[in-house]
Amino acid sequence: MVVPSPFVYWAQTESSVSLKIDLKNVIKPEVKVLENNVKFSAQGTGARGDSQYEFSLDLFSPIKTTSSDGEQATTVRVFDNRVELLLQKEKPAWWPRVTAQPQKPAWLKINFDLWKSEDGQDSDDDKRDVMRDYPGMYDRLHKEEFGYRKDYKKVYLIIYNLFQFVGFMYVLAVMGVRYAKLEYDSVADTYEHVGPAMKFLQLMQYLEVMHPLFGYTKGGPLMPFLQISGRAFVLFAMIEAEPRMQTKPVVFYLFIVWATIEIVRYPFYIAQLYKKEIYILTWLRYTLWIPLYPIGVVCEAIVILRNIPYFEETQRLTVSLPNTWNFAFHMPTFMRVYLLLLTFPGMYTVMSHMYKLRTVKLRPKIVIKKSK
Repeated sequence: MVVPSPFVYWAQTESSVSLKIDLKNVIKPEVKVLENNVKFSAQGTGARGDSQYEFSLDLFSPIKTTSSDGEQATTVRVFDNRVELLLQKEKPAWWPRVTAQPQKPAWLKINFDLWKSEDGQDSDDDKRDVMRDYPGMYDRLHKEEFGYRKDYKKVYLIIYNLFQFVGFMYVLAVMGVRYAKLEYDSVADTYEHVGPAMKFLQLMQYLEVMHPLFGYTKGGPLMPFLQISGRAFVLFAMIEAEPRMQTKPVVFYLFIVWATIEIVRYPFYIAQLYKKEIYILTWLRYTLWIPLYPIGVVCEAIVILRNIPYFEETQRLTVSLPNTWNFAFHMPTFMRVYLLLLTFPGMYTVMSHMYKLRTVKLRPKIVIKKSK
């Protein structure tokens, strides 16, 4: 079990470092002070509710563990809503940071209420303008405390969405160029030319199942998993596994539908990451599915339906008795059942979900004007 860390707010003077630990109802905290490390553990009420909290902080420079008279140099004060530690520096000096490493844990914050400037002119009674006293410092600290971890996620998500967008644009471009040159003769070779790219992009989409689990995106992983796995089944089990299906025109139309949906979806996600509302992009995202989703489902159903005789003939992916596992699986029967679930309940579930999103995203905004 991972023990949570409380929020800790630090400040310094030339000779001391103060730590304010954001915990309520602490009775007897355990504080262990070493030369370059402070360890804290206590039962209290914090951001995770009533729980056991602890942290270990490696310090930038040594601190005193005992005073000149042999007493503990660290002062511990327990209040109803916080615990305060006052650490004495071994050598008076201004630290550029409190941590030994440049990377600062997410639970460690700046205590601006006690922040002192190096010239020592600030006092507790002064109402200071931090932006004036330290130009640019707020932005830097904001990035350090709140932004770096989120920025890493944001950069990753932008790169991922941009990569997928470029990938599906490549698929559409290859298909379009080949059709412009060869016209309908290009349809039969569609899978040969863009199938590998489509397979790679499809496998990459499983990262979208992991994003909600890691807290990178909102929502749950179930709906993305079902949608992506449905496509993967058609692409890998129905098309890749049966060479005769790869030359059918339905593959051409299916790839057009899939790629068209994605070249709108991924730019929309990028705009959302930048918190930019581009109406035409939002409208396309929540409108194109109305014709494209049914067409896509029909194409997927045709692929499965036309594959049933092939899988009956080859017995591909069918497991027959007797065998070591004493298990039987008839792939054509599974395809028939899957086809029933895909055509009716599956399409209804996906389109109902998209309709609800469209109702929310595209509903008119109500502007209330104040009467004069």
